[in-house]
Amino acid sequence: MSTPADTFSDYLVFVDESGDHGMTTINPDFPLFALAFCVFQKTAYVDEVTRAVRQLKVKTFGHDLVILHEHDIRKKAGAFSMMSKEPREAFLNELTQIIEIADFSLVVVVIDKRELHLTDVSTTNPYHLALLFGLERVHRLLSERGHGSHTTHFIVEARGKREDTELELEFRRICEGENGLARQLPFKLVMADKRTNSEGLQIADMVARPVALSVLRPDQPNRAMTILKRKFWAGANGLVADYGLKCFPAKNERPPGSPSGLSPNG
Repeated sequence: MSTPADTFSDYLVFVDESGDHGMTTINPDFPLFALAFCVFQKTAYVDEVTRAVRQLKVKTFGHDLVILHEHDIRKKAGAFSMMSKEPREAFLNELTQIIEIADFSLVVVVIDKRELHLTDVSTTNPYHLALLFGLERVHRLLSERGHGSHTTHFIVEARGKREDTELELEFRRICEGENGLARQLPFKLVMADKRTNSEGLQIADMVARPVALSVLRPDQPNRAMTILKRKFWAGANGLVADYGLKCFPAKNERPPGSPSGLSPNG
């Protein structure tokens, strides 16, 4: 049964990841897994963000069918493989400006797989753990804005039949009440084909790695974070830590399933 349109929230949430969620081997150069949730107000997303990104694509490539990936830009692959330094930098600067101006809030969960090995949740799938923390925080964000009881759609990129099935089951389990809030969450999961030209997913892809790097190497220059740090959701006390940016495990943190559910700071 479809959901009546008047019960939809005013927000869309686009989700993308950075890093490998496997626990069998851990890359010493990038031992983190990050899951980014970009929360867009629908009107601003449709009228401003999508329009600006598509205009930039047409200006740069002559059409708007290029799907932007942070990896391709960084490694000069795909549509950027034949692009010289100057136009590539010009494109990146304009894209950065679009993201800076774009009206969205950011919740990112960063899992340190090295530390996860040392906890009693070491067998947990980092993606599923990050999903739990992210859904809890996005619900609190939406509740602050009066949309906690409305249906909100979460758009993620499909990854493969087995992984997608596991994700759908985990998403449903969390939303049915197995979360630190001990309540049902009115969220719906939308799986997008990898070829889907979604501006929201492409922006989520752009932000996940820079945030993870800022956690892994906090003293390393990170141009993207000068923009993104202003996007993080802050709690009522104005703090981003444990709200818009959740790092796990944290010192003295209780694992999910303990009386706290969420981290000690909520």
